[in-house]
Amino acid sequence: MDALSEVLSICRCERAVTARFTLSEPWALQSKGVSGAMIRMVTGKPYWMQVEDAPPFLVQPDDLVMLPHGSAHVMSSDPGVPPTPFSELIARYRGGPEEDTPFVMTWGGGGGTSTMFSTLAWFSAYCRSTVMAILPRCIHLRASELSVGGGLAGAMHLLVDESLARRSGWKLAAARLADLLLVHILREHLEGEHPRQANWLRGLTHKSVASAIALMHREPARDWTLAELAEAVHMSRSRFSALFASLVGLTPMEYLFRHRMSVAAGLLEERRMPLIEVAEHVGYTSEKAFSRAFARWAGYSPARHAQRVSRLVS
Repeated sequence: MDALSEVLSICRCERAVTARFTLSEPWALQSKGVSGAMIRMVTGKPYWMQVEDAPPFLVQPDDLVMLPHGSAHVMSSDPGVPPTPFSELIARYRGGPEEDTPFVMTWGGGGGTSTMFSTLAWFSAYCRSTVMAILPRCIHLRASELSVGGGLAGAMHLLVDESLARRSGWKLAAARLADLLLVHILREHLEGEHPRQANWLRGLTHKSVASAIALMHREPARDWTLAELAEAVHMSRSRFSALFASLVGLTPMEYLFRHRMSVAAGLLEERRMPLIEVAEHVGYTSEKAFSRAFARWAGYSPARHAQRVSRLVS
């Protein structure tokens, strides 16, 4: 059973926009942070990245850097170069709204050149509350250590080129390519650096816990009991419950509850189902019971959630 696929099966990119920067030494760019997840890859000369107040680190060609929370950062040919705010250059080079306008930019002092491919992706409510929420502020995947070699770099090239060409269907293609990148990034992150904090990603490192997580994701509306889950993964209830909690940081039933509410949040954001269908999809037989449960999880009602999301994406 592929637990990561089960977790990510309803985690999708809503939209993605890309850019290609030609940067010549000396150069430095500063971002105050963005609303989505940022993914970057460079060819040519390496560059330095500093995320918020962390020490700067060197990024080599074909390395992939992801900022899951769009954190503030500085990129430069050398950490001592005074940075230029991204906002100034975006206003100068971009010809339309940020979420709809890929762009190309040339900047710097005329020395050695770095070509940077950049993708800003906005993921669904489910993905934000389950996947992005537990990721560190920066993931640095070194090309020299990637199990897929140049495959990720190639996918990044394709994503940027597809977006910049703006051929028919480019928006959908860009979003799906961003989905593909996310799967590869999470897999490499999971396999290359075992999570130390208790969360579902760490749970996937244990076969039995991963199987239980996959079952809950496959059938969120099923009236699961602790006994049924433990039996499905061939463990006693007490041993299964203790192991699950130690790895995931929640009991199995707490995890199921949070998963159901995250799924519901995504469905509410889509606005394609009446409330009762959303409730039934995650295992509730009445709107009232579901609304109480959702409010306990989110701190506000399902209707208010839809209103908040509308303000955030408008």
